[in-house]
Amino acid sequence: MFVKYILLIMFISTQLFSNITLNKIYYTDSKDVTLRTLLPTAKEDIKLFQLNPNKHSKKVKSKDLLKLLEHHGFDYFDAKHSYVRFIQKSPVDTSKIEYKIEQYYKEHYIDIDIISLHVEPRSYMEDMPDNYTIKLKKNSYLKRDGVISIKTQKNKKIFFNYTIEANIKVFISRMKIKKDDELSIVNLRQKRVILDKFRSLPYQEIESGMYQAKHHIPENKIITIKDIADLSLVKRKADVAITMSRDNIDISFSAKALQNGKLNDIIKVQKSNGKIIKVTVTGKNIAEIR
Repeated sequence: MFVKYILLIMFISTQLFSNITLNKIYYTDSKDVTLRTLLPTAKEDIKLFQLNPNKHSKKVKSKDLLKLLEHHGFDYFDAKHSYVRFIQKSPVDTSKIEYKIEQYYKEHYIDIDIISLHVEPRSYMEDMPDNYTIKLKKNSYLKRDGVISIKTQKNKKIFFNYTIEANIKVFISRMKIKKDDELSIVNLRQKRVILDKFRSLPYQEIESGMYQAKHHIPENKIITIKDIADLSLVKRKADVAITMSRDNIDISFSAKALQNGKLNDIIKVQKSNGKIIKVTVTGKNIAEIR
């Protein structure tokens, strides 16, 4: 029984300390790089090495860092990158840049929960310029990290790296959705996901009777704006109720749609006598002659 207990403890310990993958970049408050630089929650801390006194960053081979950690008894790290870079934090106030990034993401995501936001200059800085303008790269909101630049009054550009940890509301396909199917709560479900990297802006609001699938969509796929198109209110070959007002007289009749049509589209329809006319789509299988 005691042996089983020991084995269970060893198994749990292995699970707790397995698969801690080294990041590509770490920031340190001083020249010292310690275990807590890599793992802030570590119960004990030891000094691993020190940055060069004349420099504010150091690039270390991942395999050398893993050997150093293993030498100190920490063998539960691994690495995906060949090198790890350690950067001394600059003692500058980046709150103005952080606010800009926060507002930028909130402009693009209706319901975003920002957990943390870290901004750091690419090179060490002692102070910030007094006046500057801020510029983000196009479509930066699609990723959790990126580059932002500031331009000083002397037209000097300074670049900063940033990382944002947040989750957002998205819609995911409940089932396979065919091309031109209407998108609604019937075939979509709402879910919160971590903002990581998207190919285009996620579809964030369901508006009944407004959108349809632009192409075939597989099950359990995050819906983006590239997947949607305005809903065709009139389908080709459908019967359409046509209205026309002339001299305070309302005339209505039915015709066969010769084309698909969205709201306010002008399409061709064929009357029962074979005559083809143009009408404006005003609703579901409803159109009028203007």
